[in-house]
Amino acid sequence: MTYAVSRLADTRCRVGESPVWDGERNRLLWADCRAGRIYVHDFNVGELFNWTLPEQVRSFGLAEASRLVVALISGIYLFDTQSQGLEFLVDPEPEHAGSRSSRRLNDGKVGPDGAFWVGSMHTDAPTAALYRITPDGQCERKVEGLSTSNGLAFSADGTVMIHTDSRAEWIDRYSLDASTGELGERTRIATPGEADGRPDGGAFDSEDCYWSAGVTAGCINRYDLNGRLLEKIPVPVRAPTMPCFGGPDMKTLFITSLRRENGAGDECGNVFMMSVDVPGVPIGRFGFPV
Repeated sequence: MTYAVSRLADTRCRVGESPVWDGERNRLLWADCRAGRIYVHDFNVGELFNWTLPEQVRSFGLAEASRLVVALISGIYLFDTQSQGLEFLVDPEPEHAGSRSSRRLNDGKVGPDGAFWVGSMHTDAPTAALYRITPDGQCERKVEGLSTSNGLAFSADGTVMIHTDSRAEWIDRYSLDASTGELGERTRIATPGEADGRPDGGAFDSEDCYWSAGVTAGCINRYDLNGRLLEKIPVPVRAPTMPCFGGPDMKTLFITSLRRENGAGDECGNVFMMSVDVPGVPIGRFGFPV
């Protein structure tokens, strides 16, 4: 299938990441991680605005009312978008507080259990982990031995979680009990390398297919649950970072990207969109199990 990819926003993010669709307000949110900025494109009025936070924004999700659950350098917070106030919840890795340049939080997403699942990245050793954060600030370590935790996505029925490691170059499938947040059987389904597109952020569609940003190959890869590559979709940037389904019918795929220090093209760091045939799986709100 041929897709028509168009630019949604010319934001030239240094590290554009974590696109989140807010269906109640008909708007897309995403982060410029290094700038500590969360952008909002409001489709009701065609307006683009942003909030600037005091630290790098590693990832975030929707929470109740006007709040977001946000992973910053120093931990997990609730961010009130109206008052601009931050409420601290928990630091999943307090033991690394003095080494945030090499060890920090990374990709995160609200799961069907209503918890915020967020991983870390450790550039100096494979000691990062994946965590499950509940609204009362409880933190549980779920997966260990990671380099760059990434690619979190949950199936429509809440029984499957996909998780990737960008630096280690693998995509794993887990069984999930959404009523308890317990992970079951773990299966490695794919090991995409540089030319294939190392796995960055990901999203599920309603046919149980996983869409993965190929951050090293300028593409979005669509896999089935067994890791078979169904489509490799080129995008107009060298380093797409994360896809996100949205729109009234969930048939619009939004794509964030980053600008590398050397060799960035004019479109790198912008946000793109394209129409797809299969709707995506909606993402819930923090504290509200699906």
